[in-house]
Amino acid sequence: MSCCALLDEVLTEMKDHPVGGATYCELILWMNISWHIITSFFFFSSGFVHASDALLSAPLNVTIREIEVNSAVVTWETLEGDPVIGFAITQQKKDVRMLRFIQEVNTTTRSCTLWGLDEDTEYIVHVQSISMGGSSPPSDAVLFRTPKESEKLASKSPDEITLEEMSQATQLRAGEVIIIAVVLVMWAGVIALFCRQYDIIKDNEPNNNKDKAKNSSECSTPEHPQGGLLRSNV
Repeated sequence: MSCCALLDEVLTEMKDHPVGGATYCELILWMNISWHIITSFFFFSSGFVHASDALLSAPLNVTIREIEVNSAVVTWETLEGDPVIGFAITQQKKDVRMLRFIQEVNTTTRSCTLWGLDEDTEYIVHVQSISMGGSSPPSDAVLFRTPKESEKLASKSPDEITLEEMSQATQLRAGEVIIIAVVLVMWAGVIALFCRQYDIIKDNEPNNNKDKAKNSSECSTPEHPQGGLLRSNV
């Protein structure tokens, strides 16, 4: 049974059996007033929610900073009082239709790092704020270009040393010191072993001479008991 048929049945029943002495017309009037109050409250609530969403402004002062060969940092600002719970960024190469979409919620940050960029390439960036009811209009487009690797290296002065380069140089020096120390210890061990072997050989040399002299005397021709040499009889 449909709602309209059920309502007609209820109204017919109330017409035949008035409740509390109220007439049929009075009941119809009371129901119409109640219905208008309910629908008016519903539309007012919906209109308030949509108006709140429409008041969410686009991010302001969108800026590209720390532009490197393959990365860049996007920063922006929002109006105080906006119920912002996140952001969305669209990144696009100039003259290319393909878009990269970055979204993050449950955050109060107002910056984002763009990774994986191509060198010497122009990019277009838009930023949107996100609330519980939806997204704000996109910000004004921001255009920037990544530098070439050669340009980035040339832009650094000879005396400019970044913290990362200093850290790498320190690590390299520490590794060199360790390698040199290991090599010196190995050489010292080899020299000590050589000296020990040399001392052992030198100590054994007199004994070897005595043994050689003894062996040579034993192998010489025996003499005659009377001091003459033994001769064979012809």
